[in-house]
Amino acid sequence: MYLFDTDTLSNLLAKHSSAQLLERLHETPAAMQFTSSITVGEIYYGLHKSNRPDYYRERLERFVWPHVQIVPFDRMAAEIYGELRAKLERKGERLSDPDLMIAAISLSRNLVVVTGNVKHFGRIENLKVENWL
Repeated sequence: MYLFDTDTLSNLLAKHSSAQLLERLHETPAAMQFTSSITVGEIYYGLHKSNRPDYYRERLERFVWPHVQIVPFDRMAAEIYGELRAKLERKGERLSDPDLMIAAISLSRNLVVVTGNVKHFGRIENLKVENWL
């Protein structure tokens, strides 16, 4: 099962979406497609910064949200987040809070993170990461 990161879902809103991404989404059963509440927030942040918020909102409602299940940042994910952040800080490494939260959600539910930011997420132990872009 797959947890789509912000850059992956944002690609679907682009004028020219990745053909590879579209193919993989088509091949993956809807029951295996997830995103996080963190990603939803990041996407709406981008929408409100854009010059065409109504256009992007319509595309989200039509092409994205009906096809993914949204996973919340719950207590289990919060516990994992705290552990991940402490481990990375002890090593002198940093990762943005949203990325750490997405990773924690993924680990708490045994989901594969689908992202173009493999380098960032690759620093997290035991996190499965794929790039479909």
